[in-house]
Amino acid sequence: MRNKIADFKYLLLALLLLSPFALRLSPLYAAKANKQVVVLSCDLHCQGCCDKIMKNIAFEKGVKDLVCDLKTKTVTVTFDAAKTDVPTLLKAFEKIGKPATVKEPTPNLPEGKKNKTQETDANTSASTPY
Repeated sequence: MRNKIADFKYLLLALLLLSPFALRLSPLYAAKANKQVVVLSCDLHCQGCCDKIMKNIAFEKGVKDLVCDLKTKTVTVTFDAAKTDVPTLLKAFEKIGKPATVKEPTPNLPEGKKNKTQETDANTSASTPY
């Protein structure tokens, strides 16, 4: 009887130690690759407008991060593309009385990296003589 209890303890210990590895293989970790960022232009008058957006849009399904910029009147939304999309986000903005338009969709890039085509286009357009 004592050996069965000891075997059970070792089995339980092994399961506890291996469970983090099993979780990494789960679909929850695969969902991180679906993050997208979109910059929306919105009519923002004051900090109250930003607060309204932060309180309501943050709870939309799939929204991961919101950055409200009052100076440029833009809202940067990071969202999970598997759970929501840009038209759904635009409807959510309309629903709270702050209609928005897409200013610039940003492709999936690692943070801190520039899009090479945008960088090349900026360099060639500035240096191309006409």
